[in-house]
Amino acid sequence: MHVFIAGVMQGSRLDPEIDSQDYRVAIVEALKAHFPHTRVTDPWAMYPDSVGYDLERLQTTFIANTSLAAEADLLIAYLPHASMGTAIEMWTAYHNNAYIVAVTPMTHNWVVRITADEVLPDLESLLAHIASGKLAENIAARNGQRQA
Repeated sequence: MHVFIAGVMQGSRLDPEIDSQDYRVAIVEALKAHFPHTRVTDPWAMYPDSVGYDLERLQTTFIANTSLAAEADLLIAYLPHASMGTAIEMWTAYHNNAYIVAVTPMTHNWVVRITADEVLPDLESLLAHIASGKLAENIAARNGQRQA
């Protein structure tokens, strides 16, 4: 299984800083513990200095990330607040039949409502969902329905 970790980096910031990316570490650790043969794509790990990229490198990186999101079987989107990049990754993954889990309080957001197979309120809920095996069950159930 290929998992793409999407989530807020800059969100609605007006400065050139990045929001904490600690959530990515927790998600990757949970996935490796409970899905040991999973390939995880984490754009932050691949491009930690991306906020300083020039326009050409930004475009190349953005296209590469959306292509990787399109290849994912599972996309986990961490959205404590809005992120335009994450919305595009979700939309791309959705159109390529990925299973999408949104971790967000934004339950009325159109992109979340349209694309997400599951919506969880916070990181702790996601980590418990992974550990309990419920995420794996839900993915299997959805995939079984598509094959039927």
